[in-house]
Amino acid sequence: MNDLIQKINNLAHQFYPQAVEIRRHLHQYPELSGQERQTANYIAEHLSKMGIKPTKMLDDTAVIAEIRGECGQAEQTIVLRADMDALPIEEKNNVEFVSKNKGVMHACGHDMHMANLLSAAYVLNHIKDSFDGRVLLIFQPSEEMFPGGAFRLIESGVFDKFKIKAFLGCHATPEIPTGKIGLKSGNYMASTDELYLTIKGKGGHAAIPSMFINPLIITSEILLALEHFCEKFAPKDIPSVLTFGRIIGEGKTNVVPETVKIEGTLRTFDEQWRQQAYEKIREICNSIAEKRKGSVDIFIDKGYPVLINDDNLTKQCAMWAKHMIGENNVLSLDYRMTAEDFAHYSHRYPSVFFRLGTQIEGLHTNLHAANFNANEEALKVGSSLMVFFAINLLANK
Repeated sequence: MNDLIQKINNLAHQFYPQAVEIRRHLHQYPELSGQERQTANYIAEHLSKMGIKPTKMLDDTAVIAEIRGECGQAEQTIVLRADMDALPIEEKNNVEFVSKNKGVMHACGHDMHMANLLSAAYVLNHIKDSFDGRVLLIFQPSEEMFPGGAFRLIESGVFDKFKIKAFLGCHATPEIPTGKIGLKSGNYMASTDELYLTIKGKGGHAAIPSMFINPLIITSEILLALEHFCEKFAPKDIPSVLTFGRIIGEGKTNVVPETVKIEGTLRTFDEQWRQQAYEKIREICNSIAEKRKGSVDIFIDKGYPVLINDDNLTKQCAMWAKHMIGENNVLSLDYRMTAEDFAHYSHRYPSVFFRLGTQIEGLHTNLHAANFNANEEALKVGSSLMVFFAINLLANK
């Protein structure tokens, strides 16, 4: 095993300068969800140069490729996934590879994910004689936008012809020091729903209260009633969040509007409670609106489910990671209230999704921030671990 680790690390270090170049190119030319065609072309070009045949899907925004081991004829398949899309954020970094696409930025590390998976592809392609089975590479679009590229790939049936043993994915994480990773078995990342409420009253002149029903007041009462919703109603052992972040009331100083719109998110870790929460939210909102002689339309856009890390696979990956990078560099994580469309895979196949430390010392930033940046040294760790996990999972019959 130590010889294999050394071989993997040597190859990852060999590819590292190219991985950095790839990451920086992708960072300079980010594309939003559903628009990743140039990104897909770039990925496919690099795979072809490695001698790996790429296939494009989902209107040429997704790329898949297969690497078959040469130790036998086993059909077991491990899937490695990287997401591709960027965010509508104007970058505020002062780096030579700053985004050239105005108002679009890889502020979530997906450029790192793609470079990491290409590095893993390079390593795997050079050690095909070390494993039996298949490794399927997935460069997936639209992680940041419902319904998500993961859902669309599953629905396409592309995975149906494979005997999939496990899905593996990782996420760049600036809170974790570079050189370390983090894992949590079981429920790990939250489900996510988007809530769109339209509160209806009766518009009129602000100076004549008898002639209007103010939807702003109804909205205020609804927001206050829902402020501590999860504390009051969620099961104590299920972390949950209900937060509203947008309000639109197109009135003026002397004009009461007909309607007010508010938008928010509901996140939790239990599908049964999630359904119950929908009904309770509707009940509270309708009750308040009716008392004020108004009404409310509620649209809940059901998003990604809870991301579930398979218990046994997560424990195995943690053990292999400790062997490869040292016990002190493998962290045990808590629930994470953010969401990921990788969760769709985890409901269909045994899966492991881990956090890759990408912290830059002295830089205080977070995911989705305009100054987000990642320590590229993490590419050595991330790609090596992805390869090591995949080979070990294939070896475990």
